[in-house]
Amino acid sequence: MKAIDRYHKWVEWSEEDHVYIGKCPDLITGMHGDDPVKLYGELCEVIEDVIQHFESEGHPLPIPSIRPMKEVHGS
Repeated sequence: MKAIDRYHKWVEWSEEDHVYIGKCPDLITGMHGDDPVKLYGELCEVIEDVIQHFESEGHPLPIPSIRPMKEVHGS
């Protein structure tokens, strides 16, 4: 498993801002865009960059705390 696979990430529509919001709360605050598919790809690229930065600085990665509900409830 790659390090990025440990972190929950998703894209959702923001009715308030009228844009898609990409989220990975364990690593970044978020980003936005007009195309959800393109945004998800960009989100993954940013997360990979964050992981590489942690590793290059010798810092441990944060322990993932945000998990999908299915995994939490074991359904």
